[in-house]
Amino acid sequence: MAKSGRQNQRHPFDDAIAAAKRAKPAPYEFVLDEIAPLSPVTRPMFGCLAVYVDDKIMLILREKRRPAADNGIWLATTSEHHESLRREFPRMRSIRVFGKKPTQWQVLPADDPDFETAAIRACRLILARDPRIGKVPKTRLARKGRA
Repeated sequence: MAKSGRQNQRHPFDDAIAAAKRAKPAPYEFVLDEIAPLSPVTRPMFGCLAVYVDDKIMLILREKRRPAADNGIWLATTSEHHESLRREFPRMRSIRVFGKKPTQWQVLPADDPDFETAAIRACRLILARDPRIGKVPKTRLARKGRA
């Protein structure tokens, strides 16, 4: 029985559709512009956009329909830095999609009236290499070894 040749052949519109899907603009693109001198690298993560500088994940830019309360800039930090960062960002809080307990990741919520000001202040901390923002991710092998 002959098979349809469509499975192995690419249609001219396939590339155009794929390009249109990739062309989605980064959420809060001004953040990337602010830290451009550090040559940030972006990668998709959990339907969001992770931002790396050198070997550290610095931020996740999130703009999704649900839950909208967690939209904004997720700061990669640790619990020991929450108090000092909260003095700089009074509306910073733990990410709600991770549960009720405080999380190491903190969000600068997009629905905050001072969101852009806080975002630019966070970018300035990153540009100054503030040690409170950014974490070296565990390697995949290290994660597998724990399991």
